[in-house]
Amino acid sequence: MFLKFKPSIPEIEPIELKQRLDQEQPLTLVDVREYSEANIADLPDVGQKRIPVKEFITRIEELNADDNIVVYCRSGARSGWAVERLLEMGFDKVWNLKGGVLAWRNQVDPTIQAY
Repeated sequence: MFLKFKPSIPEIEPIELKQRLDQEQPLTLVDVREYSEANIADLPDVGQKRIPVKEFITRIEELNADDNIVVYCRSGARSGWAVERLLEMGFDKVWNLKGGVLAWRNQVDPTIQAY
């Protein structure tokens, strides 16, 4: 029996993402949560793309493989899945926001509502 090798998912810590945003580094943020979740809690508005996970596969062409892409969700699970799909499609500058919006709340902005 062979085990399929599963590469680790590249991740970025909320603190590092905040630093990069503060330095205005070119990043494309992709929110894979449901649209309604952004109304509850979200990262600062930097023009992020909203592509819910259920639409992700059919909308990948909206993303540019040349961009530095950070994908996020509530806790990091859905965005981790999306990052895996992007890696499979040849994207190599893509990161999962470790811990998602909840970790951003804990490490960067405690005023964000927990949900």
